[in-house]
Amino acid sequence: MRSVGIIGTGSYLPDRVLTNADLEKMVDTSDEWIVSRTGIRERRIASEDQASSDLAVEAAQRALDAAGITAEQLDLIVVGTVTPDMTFPATACLVQDRLGAKKAATFDVSAACTGFIYGVSVAAQFIKTGVYEHALVIGVDCLSRITNYTDRNTCVLFGDGAGATVLGPVEDGEGFLSFELGGDGAGGHLLKQEGGGSRTPASEETVANNMHTISMNGREVFKFAVRVIGASSEAALGKAGLGKEDIDHLIPHQANMRIIDAAVDRLGISKERVVVNLDRCGNMSSASVPVALDQAVQEGRIHRGDTVVLVGFGGGMTWGATVVKWSLPS
Repeated sequence: MRSVGIIGTGSYLPDRVLTNADLEKMVDTSDEWIVSRTGIRERRIASEDQASSDLAVEAAQRALDAAGITAEQLDLIVVGTVTPDMTFPATACLVQDRLGAKKAATFDVSAACTGFIYGVSVAAQFIKTGVYEHALVIGVDCLSRITNYTDRNTCVLFGDGAGATVLGPVEDGEGFLSFELGGDGAGGHLLKQEGGGSRTPASEETVANNMHTISMNGREVFKFAVRVIGASSEAALGKAGLGKEDIDHLIPHQANMRIIDAAVDRLGISKERVVVNLDRCGNMSSASVPVALDQAVQEGRIHRGDTVVLVGFGGGMTWGATVVKWSLPS
C-alpha cells in the first residue's frame, strides 16, 4: 500500500460579491444580525452564465498547475456537489471534457457539505492500492441557484465557489493518515431540497411552494454540527495515533462561526490553528473545505510536516474528517 497525499490545490470564486448590506435591501435583516449569528459579512455569487462545472474547471486547472501535471495524466475525477449542472451527465464528466482528461474515470459524490471529504476518501483508495496514479477531487456548489431569497434565516448563509485538489503518491509517512466518515439518515429531514427528485418531481406546485430551494432546521443542524465536528476530528486523530495537541491546522466546513467556535472549544485548541474564510465566502457547501485549504496554502500558512485536519458535516445527515501529514513545501 502506497502513501497518498495532496500534491496540488486550487480554488475559484466568482467575481460578484453579495454583501450583508445588499441583503438588507432584499429581506428583513441587518448586518449586525447576520454577523452576530453567523460571522458572515459577504459571499460570492456565480454570474447568470456560470454553472457548477464552470467554477470547477477554473479551480481544477489551478490545482493541476500547482501539482505540475497535465489533465491527460489524470486517472480519476471525483466531483462533490449538490448543485450539478444537470441531473445527468455527472458534473465530473463535463469537467473531464473541458479539461481534456481523456483517460480519466468520472463520477459525482452527493454528500452535501461533506462531499469533498467523501470524495478524497474514495479517490485516495484507488491510488493507495495502485489502481490509479493521479486523481482530481473537486468540491463545488452554486448554492445561490437553490437559495430562497425571501427566507431571511437561510438566504444570508450561502455562497458559490469551487475548490480542487490533485491526489498522488507521496513519501511514506506523509499524506492521508486516516479517514472518519459517518451518516445518519434519520436526520435527513433537517436539511434538504425536496423538490425535483423522483419523490416530488417538478410541477407548478413544487415551484410555488419553494420546494426547489434549501429547507433547514437551523437549531437542530447547529447542535448536530457542534457534536460531529469535534467527535469526527477526534476519531480521525485516534485512527492516526495522534491527539488534539498534534493539530497544526484545523480546516472545518465554513457554515457558521458559532458552530466553529463551539467545536474548537470542544477540541480545546487555540483559534490561531483554525483556518476561517467564512466572513468572506459564506457557506459554499462542498467547496468550503477545499477553498479554505487552498487559501491557507496560498497564504503560506501550511508547511511540510504539518498535521492538517479537514472536517465537514452536511445534509443527509453526513460527516467526515481526515488527518493529513502535509507533504508539499510551503
